Amino acid sequence: MMEYIIIFIFIVGYTAIALEHKLHINKAATALVTGVICWALYALSASQLVSWPDVAHHLGLTSDQPDKEKMLEYISDYQLLEHLSEIASILFFLIGAMTIVETIDAHGGFSIITNRISTTSRLSLMWLVCGLTFFMSAALDNLTTTIVMASLVRKMVANYKDRWLFAGMIVISANAGGAWSPIGDVTTTMLWIGKQITTVRIITMVILPSMVCALVPLLLLTRTLKGNISHPEIKSSAGHSYLAVKPHEKKIIFVGGILLLLFVPVFKAITHLPPFMGMMLSLGIMWIATEILHSKKPFAVQRELSVIGVIRKIDMASVLFFLGILLAVGSLQSVGTLSHLASFLDHTIGIDHKLGIILLALTIGVLSSLVDNVPLVAAAMGMYPIQPSTYFEQDGLFWEFLAYSAGTGGSALIIGSAAGVAVMGIERITFAWYFRKIAPLALIGYLAGALVYVLQYNIFH
Repeated sequence: MMEYIIIFIFIVGYTAIALEHKLHINKAATALVTGVICWALYALSASQLVSWPDVAHHLGLTSDQPDKEKMLEYISDYQLLEHLSEIASILFFLIGAMTIVETIDAHGGFSIITNRISTTSRLSLMWLVCGLTFFMSAALDNLTTTIVMASLVRKMVANYKDRWLFAGMIVISANAGGAWSPIGDVTTTMLWIGKQITTVRIITMVILPSMVCALVPLLLLTRTLKGNISHPEIKSSAGHSYLAVKPHEKKIIFVGGILLLLFVPVFKAITHLPPFMGMMLSLGIMWIATEILHSKKPFAVQRELSVIGVIRKIDMASVLFFLGILLAVGSLQSVGTLSHLASFLDHTIGIDHKLGIILLALTIGVLSSLVDNVPLVAAAMGMYPIQPSTYFEQDGLFWEFLAYSAGTGGSALIIGSAAGVAVMGIERITFAWYFRKIAPLALIGYLAGALVYVLQYNIFH
């Protein structure tokens, strides 16, 4: 009975997250409450849900009589901390990456790219923006890239309807670009940290399907893009901290920041340490660099441009959201709900053959347009352990295709990805407009990329 109550709480919390903009309650708050309540209910019902032989085995006990205090100790000191170690590695990785990107932005580093865009052709600008978004999201991440490119479009395009169209295509391009990179999308990062995928393999096998996913909508839209865009009036940028940055300092931070982010997978490959260790090293180097660069400047400038000042600007709400939702998913895994769901899918879809695996990953991708892809991927990681010589082996069909599907499927609806939610806030795009104008293009691109992956997999296997 208690398992069903925990599932109900999870569904209610999940629904509140999906309806964040209707309820006007931040999804981070809902996720934290959901995660903690699920674990609390699990602990309170330990005698019903916890297997005493498992507890005795892990704690080294010989008694055959269940001990409630030992069960609670097992839940809090073993199961919860085991999940927390995995969650913390993801959160520290995200905090480091977000801080480095914010440091680049504080120095005006992204203007090195944006200032070189001079075209006014609607068609040329669309291809340029989408191309930059696709590759930038692989090097940075899709959310950050979406914010940067949407901000760029606001500076270059006056008409809001044109901006909405650009913003919709930025969402598709950012999600597609992030899917094939270990640091480009949170879900791909989760699979990479969990060792379901490796760096070289995910890049080589998913980059082509991701390109197709971004190119097909762009090609379909190309025939309707005619004429030129009009520029908005230029407003004064006085007061921005990057005005105190010298040109050579801006270049150092921009190039150095990108190289430090790209260094993370290299560090992991060499040392075999978790990726967050490489990210923390990169953050430390960036921190030292900003301290040295601005050591002789006024304190107010140092406070704005050094990492210690920039770190206050990172989106901690997103970090807390991931904490809450991953805690909630971890509780379902500990309770046994995910293993029950896996058994159900085994009997309905059938995951012992290639077609079943493909349908399963495609289904998760479509579902990620309705709800956040982070808990969906976390649930899949909990349901299906890595199994050598199967479709669930490291770099196997399921994990690679899941990285593509979960990363790109969310583009079908504006609430289906962090990138979509970001442009919804920046440009005030309505759900209905996106559904009419962008969703069909995103869905066609998603299916086209999926087809390319399946054909590619069959060729190489």
